[in-house]
This record gives sequence, structure tokens and C-alpha cells, in this order.
Amino acid sequence: MNMRKISSVGRRRFLKSVVALSAGIAVPIYISGNVLGKDGSVPPSEQILLGAVGIGSRGNHDLSVFMRNKDVRFVSICDIRKQRREQIKRDADKLYGNNDCTMFRDMREFYAQNPSIDAVLIATGDRWHTMATIVAAKAGKDVYCEKPLSLTIQESRAVEKAVNRYGRIFQAGTQRRNIGNFQLAAKLAHDGKLGKLTEVHANTLSPQTTHDWREAQPEPPRDEVDWDLWLGPCPWRPYHEAYVRGGWRDFYDFHGGGILEWGTHTVDLCQWANQSDDTVPIEYFATFDQKGNKTARVEAIYANGVKLVCRNSGWIGLGTCSARYVGEEGWVETGDSGRMEVSSDALRKELKYFGMPGTSPDNHIREFIDCVKSRKKPASNAEVAANAHIASHCAKITWDLNPAKLSDSEKSFSLKFDPIKEEFIGDTQEVKTANRLRSRAMRSPWRC
Repeated sequence: MNMRKISSVGRRRFLKSVVALSAGIAVPIYISGNVLGKDGSVPPSEQILLGAVGIGSRGNHDLSVFMRNKDVRFVSICDIRKQRREQIKRDADKLYGNNDCTMFRDMREFYAQNPSIDAVLIATGDRWHTMATIVAAKAGKDVYCEKPLSLTIQESRAVEKAVNRYGRIFQAGTQRRNIGNFQLAAKLAHDGKLGKLTEVHANTLSPQTTHDWREAQPEPPRDEVDWDLWLGPCPWRPYHEAYVRGGWRDFYDFHGGGILEWGTHTVDLCQWANQSDDTVPIEYFATFDQKGNKTARVEAIYANGVKLVCRNSGWIGLGTCSARYVGEEGWVETGDSGRMEVSSDALRKELKYFGMPGTSPDNHIREFIDCVKSRKKPASNAEVAANAHIASHCAKITWDLNPAKLSDSEKSFSLKFDPIKEEFIGDTQEVKTANRLRSRAMRSPWRC
């Protein structure tokens, strides 16, 4: 008997079977073929029981991928919106031909009533990713969480600490680490095909966010939309239906801006290409055009001298979330289309075409499922994800603290960052402000 398998995902269900058999009741036992997996199905003892929290459009796609894997069985949905809860339940019950999927509005009840769940998909808005992951880890669940996983530097590390403390498997939804063209581009950098690496470029969006909020509307009934739970750890703000429909981006209370939005993918890819998964850049610069206007571009320097460039323009056109790696002997650029461009015919011989778009989570989710079983760390584990997020947060803070326009006598400033202490270095007012921006207060009762 394979005790390793028993000790992982199926141990609780296995122990229940042992207790029943040890009662010593001598009666004939019939075991159907599907229980043993003889009909090509996966025996229940080998299935991962999955729950989900906060399932919107991206989460729905992730969930459909999970449910296509026969060794996963989806059993429970938690969402603050009644309409979404009921739709997910209908879809699950239709797939499995039963009425078993349970529904919850509050994740605390969700975990209390689902002790047998092995893993959870978290696909809430950004404001909830850190706290939802910590609650899941404390409840003993492995976590696949959509990005960005945090709104601050402090939250990024809090996720990693919780995952490690409770011994959980964690995969951030930065699926491009499991997409062929991005893997090949990183390999070209790692294998020295570009020569000594000098620059890594991340396709990001505008860093700007607003501190305004929408005009108040009457709150709906709590069972229809639980506004207090939608806000969660964020500051209280008046209800507006647009937030709940997805119109929360670019509001500082709920969103980290465009560097974080795409940088959690593309800065992550640059960290990978530079073999810097265990650290972050040590100095950050905002950039200005010839008229002194601040641009959306932020640059940073790693301890090894490689420059990180976060920019929203000047790309070849290979798809969203592009990345470019530049060395002394050549460069490679790729994006979500799966296509790649390089600087020479010699490098072109290295290329292959990959049909899977960069937005597909299929391989990434499959790796997570396998790691839940093996207990090995996946590609986008908590440490890797935390460092990519911290680099993105540092870039955003640097951009925020630089003036919108430089006068003739004014000079922009850079921010130096200590990756070990995780604090900005210096005693200026800007540095003090930057260090305060490493964290945000959380609304009671949420703490991380």
C-alpha cells in the first residue's frame, strides 16, 4: 500500500474507511468500479477536494480549468454575491449530476463547515488576496490565489510567512512561468545565449491611482451583496454598484496601480530571467520626458548591476504582458501571443512556436494540483511571488513620491531599498514617507 499517497490528500477519507472496517462487522462489501478507478475515473481517495472564494470572470475561468482535471472535485463556493454563489452551484451540480455543492457568504463559515476541503481557489478583488490567503492557510488549506496577492510590501511578506508557518502549498496566479514562450525566453537568458545580461524590461501599465471614491448609493440587502464583507480589510467607503461589478480598479483603497496590476506578471518574469527570485532591486528611479513631465516608466537597479525597466510603451507588439531581456550579445522579446522576436539569426535558430496564449492558466493549475499531492513548491510559490510584488510596490512608491513635473532647478530623486531589512534607506522626508507606505492599516477585525 502506498502510504505516501495516504498521508497526503486522501488521508482523512482513508482514515474514515479504516475506522469503518475495523469495527469488525462481517458483511459483504461491494465496491463499484468508479470508486476503484477501473472505469478511467479517479478514485475518491485520490481526488483533491476544492473550494473557491470570490469567483468573478477570471476566477470562473480558473475554476473551469480546475474542474476539467479529473483528480479535482469542486465542493463549495463562498462569495459575497448571491447571484454568483447560485450560478457557481448550478454549474457544479450540473457537471457532477447532483445537488451537493454548498454555498457560503462568509469565508469564516465556509472554512468552519468544510473541514475536509484540501485546497482553495481565491479569486476575489485585490483588496482581499492577502487576508483570504492567510485565513485559508490557518484553516489548513493549500491555496491557488489570483494576482496581485497584496496591496503593500508588508502584506506580500505576510502571505509568505503564513504559508510557511502553516506548511501549505501556495501558487500565485502568475501563470506565465508555465507558458512555453516565456520559459524559453528565460532559458535564453539563463544559458548565456544573450551574453551577459544588462537589462530586463517589464510591460506595465500607468502607476496612477486616485484617492477619491464614488458617490454613495443605497446598500442592497446583505444576502444579495454583503458590502461590509466586500470591503473586508479596506477602509469603509459608501456603497456603489460599480465597485461590485468590477469598477474598483485605479482606486487606491482597493488597487495598487498599473505597475502592480501587470508587474506581478512581468516584473516577476524579469526577476526570473535575472535569477533574482530571492531578492529585489536596490534602487528605483522615476523618469521624466524632455519637457520635465513624469512618465509612466520606472527604472531600478539590481545588486548585480542589471537594470529593470517598467514601461507601458515601446513594445514590438507580441501581445499583452510582454517582457524583453537584453544582454551584451543580443536580446529576446515575447508576449501573450506566444510569438518571439530576437536580435540575430543565430538566436532565431533557438526559437519555437508555442500555441498556448500567456493568459491560459491550464499548465499552472496542473502544476499546483501536482504539488498539492507531492508537497513540492510550485513555480510561483509564496517567496517568489512576494519578491516580485515587493519590487513592484517599490517602483509604485517611487513613482508616487516624485513630482508630476520638474522645474528647471528641480531634480528627481531615487529611492534606495535594503532587500534584507525591507526598508528604504536614508533620513530624508521622502524616505520616511516611503517607509510609511510599506504598509496600510486594516479595518477591524482583519489583521495580518
